[in-house]
Amino acid sequence: MVINLSSSPPSSSLSFIKLTNSRSPISEFPSKPKTHLPKPLSCCSFSSSDLNFHCKDPFLCVKGRNPNGRRLKFRSCALPGFDYGNFESVQSVLEAAGVLTAIIVVHESGHFLAAYLQGIHVSKFAVGFGPILAKFNANNVEYSIRAFPLGGFVGFPDNDPNSDIPVDDVNLLKNRPILDRVIVVSAGVIANIIFAYAIIFTQVLSVGLPVQEGYPGVLVPEVRPFSAASRDGLLAGDVILEVNGIQLPKGGSNAVTGVVDVIKKNPKRNVVLKVERGKQDFEIGVTPDENYDGTGKIGVQLSPNVKLSKAKPKNISEAFNYTGREFWGLSFNVLDSLKQTVLNFSQTASKVSGPVAIIAVGAEVARSNLDGLYQFAALLNLNLAVINLLPLPALDGGTLAFILIEAARGGRKLPLEVEQTIMSSGITVVVFLGLFLIVRDTLNLDFIRDML
Repeated sequence: MVINLSSSPPSSSLSFIKLTNSRSPISEFPSKPKTHLPKPLSCCSFSSSDLNFHCKDPFLCVKGRNPNGRRLKFRSCALPGFDYGNFESVQSVLEAAGVLTAIIVVHESGHFLAAYLQGIHVSKFAVGFGPILAKFNANNVEYSIRAFPLGGFVGFPDNDPNSDIPVDDVNLLKNRPILDRVIVVSAGVIANIIFAYAIIFTQVLSVGLPVQEGYPGVLVPEVRPFSAASRDGLLAGDVILEVNGIQLPKGGSNAVTGVVDVIKKNPKRNVVLKVERGKQDFEIGVTPDENYDGTGKIGVQLSPNVKLSKAKPKNISEAFNYTGREFWGLSFNVLDSLKQTVLNFSQTASKVSGPVAIIAVGAEVARSNLDGLYQFAALLNLNLAVINLLPLPALDGGTLAFILIEAARGGRKLPLEVEQTIMSSGITVVVFLGLFLIVRDTLNLDFIRDML
């Protein structure tokens, strides 16, 4: 996207992503046993103080019954506004930050290469916005790392008063035909889409795609000390089969949601749980404590009762088949998430995440399952691609909208002052939104909340 910052209009990307519990269709592999491609990074998180429900591993598929499967141990995955977990591992944080930075660099490289290969003048390539932290110059291009990690930009010398390039030079971006400019502006999105496909293909070939088998009930991976669950005898590793006489279905977020709903609706009232522990089934009465908002809490983490394995392709044709199905599944999830945001903005706006929350989720994914970074990276690429296509100022889609208006006007551009005013307003909104998200997401980090 082209954004007019001072006199040099850069093409930039923004790292505002919506990480949400959106749904996606599950595609089937043609091979046997029957398998299903996973739902992409969609962690379901309900947090009510000590009652935390985390449908942790988002990259799970379903397959035919496999009694030899190993039970998956879930850890909490959190979303903006909920519980991010601790930054326990510097390595996992660096891995997540590296993924986000690489995605931004790929996006900007798309703009840069599209311009360079067409002989269009480029003056700047930056990761981040604001004050320059480090820079170097090569071939008349300034490469820099900047203070605010909200994205990046590629700058063009079109309106730079300090440039010695004549204003009528045919290789200035503004003087190029409409098609050339469309290619440059859309190249960042195309680069992210290609990168997402390449990441999934690499995952398929190297580690395979996770597949899961669902079993009845809900797994209890963790029980907090001194909680209602601990006090009344619930242990980590138990499987809840029934709640108040109602049998739970096979592993899935609906089963977990059902348990959470009953607990939240019954503070200080006995809830009868039928529990499987080892080879024994028995009932436990748990009395939820009352939370600050009047809901019940018992101090456990809950997850679908599933067992995990990996599906790897037998040949290159099957690898492309797996990759294609997973790619379209992730793409559908991103588009559906965007639709839900637009249609239910008041309910979903809090799930829009800045770079701090994105890195927090990525760090948690890296800690619990390094393989999950593949789909985390693929999903971020697709999110960045879709969001940047929105026809809003400061996004690639906004610049494309200006170009389409120019085409509709028979090649007559809008006055430069009008474009700059619109773009500057968009940048102002983006900067304030970015700062707000950074502050909000930082305050929601566990270790920050502990200090407060």
